[in-house]
Amino acid sequence: MGFAFSNDLQLSSSAFGNDAAIPSKHTGEGEDVSPALSWKNAPEGTKSYAVVCHDPDAPLISANGTYGFVHWVHYNIPGSVTSIPEGCDQHTQGKNNFGKAGYNGPMPPEGHGKHQYYFWVLALDSELNLPEGLTLWELLAKVEPHCLAMNRLIGTYQRG
Repeated sequence: MGFAFSNDLQLSSSAFGNDAAIPSKHTGEGEDVSPALSWKNAPEGTKSYAVVCHDPDAPLISANGTYGFVHWVHYNIPGSVTSIPEGCDQHTQGKNNFGKAGYNGPMPPEGHGKHQYYFWVLALDSELNLPEGLTLWELLAKVEPHCLAMNRLIGTYQRG
């Protein structure tokens, strides 16, 4: 089946709008708590979700050819859930590129300009019960065959 970008599945946040600035509360310069997120219009057959945050503007390419910087990998979210609260520590946390579990917010290099942060929700056709600590790329390899739909919310942040 593969990944399907969906205009029906919609992701939003009470903290910021699409293509709008992420409040400093949700960044490495603030309280560094994840923003509240909610989604709607998941496809029929959705049994679980995953949420990730990735900064494709980060000037990093890893040894395995991936790019950008991963700020959050959050999964094993039950299909009955349609929102997660600010600072969510429920469900299962993967490993971000800070080498930590859970959320660490935007913190682009000084003078690097405005970065875009892609918050993604993925609707999955099964409950995979994946182990803690997966990287984004490990998670994507496991969920790709189960992804019914995905969509994103883009926030921006610039230091200083």
